Amino acid sequence: MTTPPRKRRLPPLNALRAFEAAARHLSFSAAAEELSVTLSAVSHQIRHLEELLDVPLFLRSPRGLRLSEEGALLLPGLTLGFDHLAEAVAKLADRKTEGVISVSMLSTFAMYWFIPRLPHFQSQHPDIDVRIATGSTPADVDRDGFDCSIRYGTADAWPEMVATRLFAETLVPVCIPALARDLKKPADLIGLKRLHARLRRDDWALWALAAGLSGNPDFDPAAGPVFDTRSLVIQAALQGLGVAVLDPILVADHLDTGRLVKPFDVSSLQGGAYWLVCPPARAETPRLRALRAWLLEEAAG
Repeated sequence: MTTPPRKRRLPPLNALRAFEAAARHLSFSAAAEELSVTLSAVSHQIRHLEELLDVPLFLRSPRGLRLSEEGALLLPGLTLGFDHLAEAVAKLADRKTEGVISVSMLSTFAMYWFIPRLPHFQSQHPDIDVRIATGSTPADVDRDGFDCSIRYGTADAWPEMVATRLFAETLVPVCIPALARDLKKPADLIGLKRLHARLRRDDWALWALAAGLSGNPDFDPAAGPVFDTRSLVIQAALQGLGVAVLDPILVADHLDTGRLVKPFDVSSLQGGAYWLVCPPARAETPRLRALRAWLLEEAAG
């Protein structure tokens, strides 16, 4: 005799999700933000769940929210269950896109470092389709659904991610040869325009410190025109509008051809580095391993 399938008696999934998120955060408002619903919707779902289970799940007091004994008993199993659901969906998504890898990065890095080297990767891995997204700020890998991201920062910036260091950033002044002719020492920059990227306004100050100019009252590291991105700064430097301070890796082609030159040997090590950052669940997929190995090879070269 065939045993009939066991029926799962579960409360509504939305109510369970609302409780699990609120219990993790100990905050209804944080749960509402995570689930992209209103605060009243979270409150309604949790109240509905408490009525169905006939137990209080939270203890509310002027000092804040805490789990009841029943809520604390329920939370671990729900969290584990939702984690398993997320993994199952991720595996299906990975199977559908096993030949695709999506990477987010800043636009200047993509334009001047990643894309010029991309043909090397494609020749080694013609079966992997690389999809690149850029913006003025790094994307959130988990939230925005990317496989990985290339970001600038320090080793402790992504504690919940797998981060692989690619290379450190160095700052040097660069300009067209016509401007460089009169630049014999760092102090000669005082009479020239210094070009800035909007999100990198401290770069000139960092270089000035290494060059011994930070105490010079005639050298204002913040003076000069400001552009939205470093790619625009590079274009402005190529047009002779002033001197930029950049990582030479970003302008290697222009330095090789002589369109830009480094008037001084003085450089400043930023202290940060470029990292490949990805969620632990995707870190060891074959396409991520292939991309990581290629990036490390390019960075070393």
